[in-house]
Amino acid sequence: MRVLVAGLGAVGQRHARNLRTLLGASLDLHALRRRRDAAVITPTLERDDSRDAERELGCTVHTSLDAALATRPAAVIVATPSSHHLGIATRAAAAGCAIYVEKPLAHEWYGVNRLLETARTAGIVGMVGCQWRFHPAVRLVRRALERRELGRLLHAQVRFGEWLPGWHPYEDHRESYAARPELGGGVTLTQIHDYDLAHFLFGDAVAVQAVGGARSSLALQVDDVMDALCEHRTVDGPLTVHIAQNMAQRPPERALRVVGEGGWLEADLREGVIRARRADGQRIRHDFRPYERNTMFLEAMGHFLARVGSGTRTDVPLETGAAVLRTALAARTAASSGERVELADNGVIRG
Repeated sequence: MRVLVAGLGAVGQRHARNLRTLLGASLDLHALRRRRDAAVITPTLERDDSRDAERELGCTVHTSLDAALATRPAAVIVATPSSHHLGIATRAAAAGCAIYVEKPLAHEWYGVNRLLETARTAGIVGMVGCQWRFHPAVRLVRRALERRELGRLLHAQVRFGEWLPGWHPYEDHRESYAARPELGGGVTLTQIHDYDLAHFLFGDAVAVQAVGGARSSLALQVDDVMDALCEHRTVDGPLTVHIAQNMAQRPPERALRVVGEGGWLEADLREGVIRARRADGQRIRHDFRPYERNTMFLEAMGHFLARVGSGTRTDVPLETGAAVLRTALAARTAASSGERVELADNGVIRG
């Protein structure tokens, strides 16, 4: 199977290694690269200048998208900085390639509808890389909600915090895509996982209020703190989900808390532990340790490849990535305007 990986930074190299694991000798790996930085970024996010990534991955390298698509890959993995996702994904879809787009689907709304229409017309398989959906703790929380184990839901919270200079120790954090507005940086989009988790667990958001911006001592030009109140419509009526994000916190966390009339649960996703209390006082604990972080990436990519093989819709299709992006962009709009933003059904953000 011929697969093109666009971008061989940390996540691109991770995807390439996982493709090798999943496809073995049947993989014909190609890469689109512009900078041609030779260093290997290890699974633990360390830079090894003594090794050559292209040689180790065994890939054929292209420096132009035209040349890369001319090889007619069956699938394209878009792992470039966020602001480049849309252009590459749209070109790949038009060429008839299945596409796996790293989160977020795009850094702005303009062009998203064109991508969706191009993908529909071409009939290609699409997926957005939201690997936290594949974490066993997240799957267990979803099952608990589907079985209504907490009864009528009252409120929920999704929390993320991590110190940006520690994300990629091998690079100056001020030069990373997460810190640069022209590359689609900022905590809201870079960690759009939190909005995706809310969508996965509670469905579409219909309105957003938010406060945030560049508030930490990191002195960034992008939002590094964002607190959003997202209104979701559930079978029980409106549910407010608080999404609290920052990229200046130590130690790091990623967590969920859901409260219902029948009890509450908390999931520490970094640790892989769920604690719950029922209304009758019963204590419940689920422990998924040890859990290797790369397992989520492997399962997400394996799911994508299986759906490419069968030609069927993925569990995180492009349309879902667009709905999540719409909510995250609405949070930014709400934070800058100070007003509640309603989300239209047709994907247009209106305030």
